Amino acid sequence: MCGAICESFRYSVVEEKKSGSLVANVLQDLKADVKELTARRARLVPEGIEQYFQLDPHSGNVLLKERIDREALYGQKDTCVLLSEIVLENPLQVHGIEVEIEDVNDNSPQFSKKEFLFEIFEHVSTNTRFPLENADDADRGENAVQNYTLSPNDHFRLDVQSHPDGTKYAELVLQKQLDREEEHRFVLILSVVDGGIPKRTGTAQIIIDVLDSNDNFPVFDKNMHKVKIMENSQPGTLVAKVEAHDRDLGSNAEITYSFIQAPDDIQRMFKLNKHTGELTVAENIDYEIHQNYAINIKATDGGGLSAYCKVMVEVEDRNDNAPEVTLTSLSSPLPEDSPPDTLVALLRITDRDSGDNGRTSCITEANLPFMLKPSVNNYYQLVTQQALDREKASEYNISITAIDRGSPRLSSTTIINVQISDVNDNAPVFHKSSYEMQLLENNIPGLLIGLVQAKDLDTERNAKVIYSLLPGKVRDQPMSSYVSINSETGNLYAIRSLDYEQIKEFQVTVRAGDSGSPPLSSEVKVRVIIVDENDNAPFILYPLQNGTSPSNDLVPREAEAGYLVTKVVAVDRDSGQNSWLSYELLKATEPGLFSVGVQNGEVKTMRPISKRDSLKQKLIIGIRDNGHPPQSTSATLSILLVDGFSDPYMKSVDVPKEEMVQEEDQTLTMYLVICLAVISVIFLVSMVGFVAIKIQKRRKFIASSALNFPVGPNFPENYGDAGTGSLSRAYNYEVCLAGGSLNSEFKFLRPLFPVFSVEPAQNQEVQRISSGSQDLSSHQAESQLRSQVYLVQLRKMIGNRV
Repeated sequence: MCGAICESFRYSVVEEKKSGSLVANVLQDLKADVKELTARRARLVPEGIEQYFQLDPHSGNVLLKERIDREALYGQKDTCVLLSEIVLENPLQVHGIEVEIEDVNDNSPQFSKKEFLFEIFEHVSTNTRFPLENADDADRGENAVQNYTLSPNDHFRLDVQSHPDGTKYAELVLQKQLDREEEHRFVLILSVVDGGIPKRTGTAQIIIDVLDSNDNFPVFDKNMHKVKIMENSQPGTLVAKVEAHDRDLGSNAEITYSFIQAPDDIQRMFKLNKHTGELTVAENIDYEIHQNYAINIKATDGGGLSAYCKVMVEVEDRNDNAPEVTLTSLSSPLPEDSPPDTLVALLRITDRDSGDNGRTSCITEANLPFMLKPSVNNYYQLVTQQALDREKASEYNISITAIDRGSPRLSSTTIINVQISDVNDNAPVFHKSSYEMQLLENNIPGLLIGLVQAKDLDTERNAKVIYSLLPGKVRDQPMSSYVSINSETGNLYAIRSLDYEQIKEFQVTVRAGDSGSPPLSSEVKVRVIIVDENDNAPFILYPLQNGTSPSNDLVPREAEAGYLVTKVVAVDRDSGQNSWLSYELLKATEPGLFSVGVQNGEVKTMRPISKRDSLKQKLIIGIRDNGHPPQSTSATLSILLVDGFSDPYMKSVDVPKEEMVQEEDQTLTMYLVICLAVISVIFLVSMVGFVAIKIQKRRKFIASSALNFPVGPNFPENYGDAGTGSLSRAYNYEVCLAGGSLNSEFKFLRPLFPVFSVEPAQNQEVQRISSGSQDLSSHQAESQLRSQVYLVQLRKMIGNRV
């Protein structure tokens, strides 16, 4: 705040000038030019409520706003000065303007009555003085009453004197003894003249009745009474009591009291008891209108003799006027980024009381970002004291309270509304910290994925949010080729059709920026999850369906019901329930011979194979997923029903399921360990027998030199076994078990070792040979047979478990 230099300028103007008349030009006194007045928002602020002058900021002239009647404003006061102030801002300066209203002689002096009656006894001594009522002239100074004159006569003269305040008054002086018998009445002309140009006069008649002898005048105890009274005293309050005594007796001693030369306002404000002389309050007395009253009281006895005294009433101020708050300037709306100490409003506090009753202070509400700073001449500046935030409060209703120092204290409150204008200080904020959206694969390009929304706490342009995508890549392709966003609504759209099997999900970054200056923005991650659709049919892994003739699965005719033929293995590229597969036998050469496991795809016999069943069996297996709508495919199986396996090898022990499950749960591990041990022993015995046979055959070959057997790894792997009557194979099983599990997995391997016949091989095919042509010893044949029996039984047991 710039300190304001308070310098007063004094001008004068004659009353009764018409509106718009020039009072003065303030440019020279202000030492400023017209441009500065306009730039600094110069204005004229009156001292009171009424505005009598106005300032023309384009010329610097102070003009009369309306005609001024000095007497209506200030009555009988000697000086009439109207106070105003010229206020300039940036920096703040306040200059006092005192305009004295000069009087013109526009009022004639006049008496309150046209006739004044005096009753004077004939024995009144000479030089007795009789006060006359003063003439009233609304003008002051030289234009006021200057002199009184009396019409010529022999008995009375006029003595004109001045009060200490300069006002003239006249007294009638008896200069010659009265004689009622000579003349009982005198009619005199009292003239009053003022000092104006031209002079104005007023007249009144003085009628003097000469009374018969009453030689004692009433006498007041005190000729002057000085009293004080509080303003706003209740009607009936005693002001003073005047008392006069008369030494006469009878009616000549009966005294009555009355006002003399009392203006209308005195007679309205005060009441005088004519019998007791008590002066009381009649109406409300206002200190702000009159501070003192001079009351002349006459005491008259029954004989008509009078005495005079004066009561000086001084009115003491009471705190009966609350201070007034005047708003001279206001800056609204106020930007929310206004720095501290920014001027918001300029206030002026006035109080019509005087003394401590007129001294004021000004306060405002606490917990507001504003404060009051006192300035000169009861001016206060409302300034910001901390940062403003429109998003927390868009406007303030500030209560300004002015309090005086009287007793009791009085106050008044003015509410100032200050609007806060917005600046771009808030970035858009998304409703969520991150978004997750789902999109069904094989979507239509341009399909709505979802909506992201951000809110900006600012207003208008600063709150307008624009959405955009940040650059990025998905599978080495630009993000913009996958999704787009509506810049106004925040809707995300798919640009292309997406395949769940190629891309499961991707992430995009959305930026929300406002339209403020400078613009602010925020970002959010949007995760787009591709939802699988059942758009892939099951794919068969086994058996292969590649257009070539399918491989044949061999099933011995001696197989019992529940024999595991093969297993159809299929997969689905979809996920979830879309990849859950179920198997169904669609077509079979022999209906009712085979069944397919719905969940696992295992093909088993449903009944024993009969001789009437065809050698070649063809099965069509349907595989269907669990999607909506479901996808399906089919697999074709070729099965050959073959002979050659003896009954003992193929029979399986029928055990009730409940008993078998219980037994296997307890002894499965033990049985497998025993089987593996037995197989190992048989394998070792067979190897020893094979080595022995090889050595023996080599020796025979060398000895006879007639046989030529191929020796080495190229020797045929499979030969028919003599004496068995059926095709026999040796298999090695690799068994994997999990502790406590009922499920087992196995695979078929090539035969572990070949079985040779005694005769040389004629071709590479498997042949049947009779038991008479074998050179193997009975011990070796029995050992081989026993090994095959164990292997077949193990296969059956593991196959049933699987």
